[in-house]
Amino acid sequence: MQVYDNVLAMIGNTPLLEFRRLDAGPCRLFGKLELQNPGGSVKDRIALFMVEAAEKDGRLKPGGTLVEATAGNTGLGLALVAGQKGYHLKIVMPDKMSQEKVQHLKALGAEIIMTRSDVGKGHPEYYHDLAERIASETPGSVYISQFTNPANARAHYETTAPEIWEQMGGELDAVVVGVGSGGTLSGIGRFMKEKDPRVEMILADPEGSILAPLVNEGRHVEPGSWLVEGIGEDFVPPVCDIELASKAYPVSDRDAFLMARELLRTEGILAGSSTGVLLTAALRYCREQSEEKRVVVLVADSGNKYLSKMYNDYWMADQGFVRREATGDLRDLITRRHTEHATVTVGPDEPLTTAYKRMRLHDISQLPVLEDGAVVGILDESDLLLAVYGHEESFAGPVRGAMTRRLEIMSPGEPVEALMPVFRKDHVAIVQEQGAFLGLITRVDLLNYLRRKLP
Repeated sequence: MQVYDNVLAMIGNTPLLEFRRLDAGPCRLFGKLELQNPGGSVKDRIALFMVEAAEKDGRLKPGGTLVEATAGNTGLGLALVAGQKGYHLKIVMPDKMSQEKVQHLKALGAEIIMTRSDVGKGHPEYYHDLAERIASETPGSVYISQFTNPANARAHYETTAPEIWEQMGGELDAVVVGVGSGGTLSGIGRFMKEKDPRVEMILADPEGSILAPLVNEGRHVEPGSWLVEGIGEDFVPPVCDIELASKAYPVSDRDAFLMARELLRTEGILAGSSTGVLLTAALRYCREQSEEKRVVVLVADSGNKYLSKMYNDYWMADQGFVRREATGDLRDLITRRHTEHATVTVGPDEPLTTAYKRMRLHDISQLPVLEDGAVVGILDESDLLLAVYGHEESFAGPVRGAMTRRLEIMSPGEPVEALMPVFRKDHVAIVQEQGAFLGLITRVDLLNYLRRKLP
């Protein structure tokens, strides 16, 4: 096996895996595992090409600064390249990105400027416009501009596409891609059309993006919103040759997230949210065919960046993507309905240090205190702090000495409006039925419930 002397030499030459456990109709479906790039995504390829292009044309000097607007993965690729080549990096990213991406970027040494995800092109806080302005104000910097940079598409024309062609032995009928910046569609599409004009480029697009209506109907629409990261657009990027797409499939957030989770269960591949979009579209395309076709879909990035989101059952429930049987009462507001294993609790005689560890592990701020299956108290961060501040040895003391016994007990049949007096007192609601604990309702639970009712 090859031994590398630099991590950048490991970019590309990713494996191809045939998906045999997914229902692809009469087709054979292959995944190009771009998550095996060292930075964990397909964007490693363009990061290296764009930085080296800036070096070659003289814009980027030793010790210079890179500036880019990105949904995360291009930033991670740039951070990887910048770290190896000794450049500074400023990343402007919208505020809907996963915490894992942010932490990964910071760990690689990038400076992150977070901006709004609810504004469009032309707004001063739109992430592209903000990045361009920062670059203009930063001496010795280069604005990478993946959306206009020809090295973006060239990376896929010269590496990704030839790899696919060789791995498939020149026998393929369609390639399924998404558009973030448009480099994969343009680079792979141009290469495939030169090799075999019959190869179809299929666009997978999140619902809310403007691209699917444009491809399928030639119709320009107002952009909506979506939660999937790194894919879909509110404009056609200059680097994107949208004419190369022969058909587009719009995919909902819910379908994308559930498909990514299904891929992990069936094929053992931990992929990101954009792969859920691509795979949903690929399977729809395959199932529409009347004869066998050989189809390649990009597995664009790793799902380890989304463990707190689409691979988190509670986050999925908060968003309304994991549907539970509705009860029509307050139980519908409880994110973590109490069962033997679902709700995080603590006993009154357990030490405070145990309660503290459970709060941190599960990222929660209060714990119901249960004794013999009944709620006897609530312990929140304020209770814990008051108990141990100035008396650190109290961490070893029992929970019952710090918990609050003033409980707001509600039955599931009470109206939602009854929650507001509880929250005004800065309490949480404890829902019980015939003495049996059902769960807690917090302000956040109510907010999530109200948002899910929006059309």
